[in-house]
Amino acid sequence: MPNTPHISRRELLRGAALVPVAGALAACATPASKPAATASSAPVATSAANPFGVAADKPLEVWIFDGGFGQDYAKNIHQPLFKTKYAGVEIKHNATKEITKVLQPRFAGGNPPEVIDNSGANFMDFGALAQDGQMQDLTPLLDAPSWDDPATKVRDTIDQSVIDIGTYDGKFSVLGYVNYIHGIWYSQKVFKDNGWQIPKTWDEFLKLCETIKKSGKMAPFTYAGKFPQYLYEPLLTMAAKIGGSEVLVNIDNLEDGAWTTEAMKTAATAWAEVGAKYLMEGTTGLDHVQTQTAQNKYKVAMLPSGSWLENEQKTTTPADFEYGMFPIPDFTSSDKMPYGTLHTQPGENFIVSSKSANPQAGMEYLRAMLSKKAAGDFSELVRTVTVVKGASDGRQNSPGVASASKAVADAGANALYYRWQTWYGPLKDEGIAATGELMSGGLTPDKYLERMQKKADEIKNDSSIKKYKR
Repeated sequence: MPNTPHISRRELLRGAALVPVAGALAACATPASKPAATASSAPVATSAANPFGVAADKPLEVWIFDGGFGQDYAKNIHQPLFKTKYAGVEIKHNATKEITKVLQPRFAGGNPPEVIDNSGANFMDFGALAQDGQMQDLTPLLDAPSWDDPATKVRDTIDQSVIDIGTYDGKFSVLGYVNYIHGIWYSQKVFKDNGWQIPKTWDEFLKLCETIKKSGKMAPFTYAGKFPQYLYEPLLTMAAKIGGSEVLVNIDNLEDGAWTTEAMKTAATAWAEVGAKYLMEGTTGLDHVQTQTAQNKYKVAMLPSGSWLENEQKTTTPADFEYGMFPIPDFTSSDKMPYGTLHTQPGENFIVSSKSANPQAGMEYLRAMLSKKAAGDFSELVRTVTVVKGASDGRQNSPGVASASKAVADAGANALYYRWQTWYGPLKDEGIAATGELMSGGLTPDKYLERMQKKADEIKNDSSIKKYKR
């Protein structure tokens, strides 16, 4: 944030007093006294049915981010399935909306839980966790027999992107469970009732915003003003459409000038105009649930979000609302990437702590989660798509899931992702703060990008921060 004092990665890693600034700073502190290494635990025989040697009576602690998907899926689907094979294992279930605030002290104290759904606005810094050796190497999970079929390895049941994006320092450490599909969300009912068409070009999008504004029926656009990462997602996607996927690769790799390219300037200028002309009144002071609920109440037409939205809003969405999603429109006919290009990547990231008391059970818990039954039941319950291949086949899909899934199919190979926000916590913090100022008029597009480049350069030149590369 603008007035946040700089805290180096080295200070965070050696266990300095950690009070997350605005709930956003997160890293991993080395415990003063480490628990016994995994290898020193009493060995349990492994087998195809028990590939990690899970002890029959050693407890397992699970922490779930209680956000868009809630926590019922863990209590009512994943944990009962795990218990069918390990009835004697006590599962200590916990949930919180503040992962970093609650669990940071546990890592610093050397007694982290086994399984963590490290998600939400205030997730722990994956780059710092990896740098400090806090995440269990999940490669054995990939090579283990799948829960459903002993003849099939787990790695062959999930999308390859899960492995690519979840790998740090050559080790697969982060399991993205949900296929996050990002775009602009709207009510299909509202668009049909008003004769509004899905915009395929930016000019059409602006004209639609103007039409909606003049109608007086609702505001054209909003985003989670308190969590501006919801807005930097479409901004970055637009920049990559304009300039090619290398725009995002260069940002991830901390390349010189990556934030200040013409493609980024064009995208920042375009979204700043939306911020100046078409936002729902009061947007900057509202969180994601408040803006999404305003949409459910027909106070605003469009907002950027991901495929968790429909489930997150299930208690306030009218029965005939009919969620839909469309991709970022073409800026011009000269865009390097075609219409339909999407930002989609594995999310809802689960880790197993390498320094927990029972990481073997943690990996087995993830193996159960990756069964077709667990993934399919999850998809039906929370109205989204997991990374497990075929898990949703034959299931009843909701309107939003159907719309987002069709968008993914239409995009084909034109899928984008970026990793800087999970690799470098301080850069994520800067992106959140600066994007909010861009959209509220506090920063010009040029100043916004200069600020992001400055922070990226600081991180690049800070030898205490481990660097990652795509």
